[in-house]
Amino acid sequence: MDIMQIINNAVALLKEQGADKATVGLILGSGLGDYAETLENKRFVDYADIEGYPVSAVIGHKNRFVIGEKYGKTVIAMQGRFHYYEGYPQALLSLGVRTMKKLGVENLLVTNAAGGVNMNFHAGDLMLITDHINLSGSNPLIGKNLDEFGPRFPDQSNVYDKNLRARMIDLSIRNNIAMQEGVYLMMSGPCYETPAEIRMARIIGADAVGMSTVPETMCAAHCGMKVLGISLITNMAAGVLDQPLSHAEVTETAEKAKAKFTALVDLILKEIF
Repeated sequence: MDIMQIINNAVALLKEQGADKATVGLILGSGLGDYAETLENKRFVDYADIEGYPVSAVIGHKNRFVIGEKYGKTVIAMQGRFHYYEGYPQALLSLGVRTMKKLGVENLLVTNAAGGVNMNFHAGDLMLITDHINLSGSNPLIGKNLDEFGPRFPDQSNVYDKNLRARMIDLSIRNNIAMQEGVYLMMSGPCYETPAEIRMARIIGADAVGMSTVPETMCAAHCGMKVLGISLITNMAAGVLDQPLSHAEVTETAEKAKAKFTALVDLILKEIF
């Protein structure tokens, strides 16, 4: 099915739930999806009910849009995302962002669970994403350009909006919230990275590593959306600690950080978006 048709299918269903009034979009990563439950007057649209939409099989992803209100704003949240390592081409990973854009959303908060590459980080830290490195081996904009959304050769020098980042730092200082800053590196997955790959990541300037986010934010920049990106450092990457990595550790740390993360997103909705 044509990508524009899939997007139009999604927009039609979401408009029935008032999503065309949304001004803020949220993409909630592994273990962080419960924030959507805090919205008021919640309405749900399952990905499975949208013809052509992918569905993630990863534990912790509820595979639905949640539309609701908070602090006087209408918000649309993706409660879980789909991934390149699940076999979907990266063009399909753009669907959520492009759907939100067509509904009128201009401000996007993207979150993820990530491994700490920076030796000064610790599990449980929050990291403001300043930039990214794409080592996934693909790009969501490959193929025919969708001129409706943006140009063939989009600028990527301000993917994570400088003004939003400055306001985020000011907000964290005023509210005594510990906030790291750094570069997020995307690998394709589904394997966790080797110690050698993490040493390489550190050398080329990465502070955190994960398997998502970059295709979404590249498309958001292509669409002209303003993006704020937050990583929850759920574990230290391979080779930093003498222990194996597991998804259970990721979800366990995300669960422990839930209150801190919820409070942070509340402040972002109140004061930044």
